[in-house]
Amino acid sequence: MSRYESASHVFYRCQYHIVWTPKYRYKILTGNLGKELYRAIYVYCSMKRCTVVELNVQIDHVHLVVSAAECKRIGIDGGSER
Repeated sequence: MSRYESASHVFYRCQYHIVWTPKYRYKILTGNLGKELYRAIYVYCSMKRCTVVELNVQIDHVHLVVSAAECKRIGIDGGSER
């Protein structure tokens, strides 16, 4: 399997590395909250038709690598997509 996707005349790989933390980097992502966040990220990515390559929920931050079938804006603000 190739690392690249293909369209009619191009090959591409569009990945996003997203890191975010709670305010003041409080250590709150433990227990059920961490598990629910993990599940919610997978649900959100499936809604946006993206593939989770890597997901790591630590107690004070989250690392996420997402692969998109097409380069698109990734956001949770509820704004319109291009």
